[in-house]
Amino acid sequence: MSMLLGGFDIGGTKCAAVLGIAADGKVEIAAKRAFPTPATPEETIRQFGEAMEALLADAKDAGPLRAIGISCGGPLDSRRGLVLSPPNLPGWDGIDVVSPLRERFGVPVALQNDANACALAEWKWGAGSGVSNLVFLTFGTGMGAGLILDGRLYAGISDMAGEVGHMRLEDDGPVGYGKAGSFEGFCSGGGIARLGRALAERRLREGGATAVCADAAGLDGITAKAVFDAAHDGDALALEVVGLVGRKLGRGLALLIDVLNPERIVIGSIYARQEALLRPIVMAELAREALPLSLSACEIVPSGLGEHVGDAASLSVALHALG
Repeated sequence: MSMLLGGFDIGGTKCAAVLGIAADGKVEIAAKRAFPTPATPEETIRQFGEAMEALLADAKDAGPLRAIGISCGGPLDSRRGLVLSPPNLPGWDGIDVVSPLRERFGVPVALQNDANACALAEWKWGAGSGVSNLVFLTFGTGMGAGLILDGRLYAGISDMAGEVGHMRLEDDGPVGYGKAGSFEGFCSGGGIARLGRALAERRLREGGATAVCADAAGLDGITAKAVFDAAHDGDALALEVVGLVGRKLGRGLALLIDVLNPERIVIGSIYARQEALLRPIVMAELAREALPLSLSACEIVPSGLGEHVGDAASLSVALHALG
């Protein structure tokens, strides 16, 4: 049996309304409309409503809309449907995004943070399908986790479960999530760029060279992609950065494996794109750090939904709302 689901992804710079058809353990993105994030939450909700109505008008033969899911960066109160001042959404202070949409469309509406939403999507339709204990790691702009434990989404008492990026892995290091040496500091797009800049600056100051950056004028333009591109070409400094990132990722995974004993860890974004470089380093670190019995029971895999996980995420929240 197929069902039509609606999704709303709220980001700091852009938003998207999505329609999807879920059937037989899979989801198909039927239509999507993206728009720049408006200046106010009220305008954002209004534009989403208009975008969803337009999508539904174009998909009138797909059947009735069954539910709407909303994916947004935290902090949130998912039980009350409130967005609670995310750092990338100024002015979103205790905003109820669920009630206006429920009233407008007359279907169940639910809200989850983006990591939880991605975990649900991978669990229902992606690389986590068929398991009862799953950890999903974002590993993109930031480092967050969504947790499926004993066949249920685990959000914690304050909707803050899974904030693994805040874990400190070293006393010092690149800053992520407001903390030097954190998991997010080492394992995020921004953290990798900062590591690349720090090592390239030192190399240039010592009179050396690196493909990551031709000269001091280019230091501020270093990105995580530039580091990995240079690593694929064999650049020594880039490979040093990748080695450090891989070891810290392995150490963070070891903590999760030892504490949660999951069956599968699914990693998105950067890991999914750079698995060939990172996996050997990660697995070697895991062999040193994790409990062998727990490690032997856990698979480490890239996102099965790949670059489409963001679209599927809000739709999975809609499906979750139906119980």
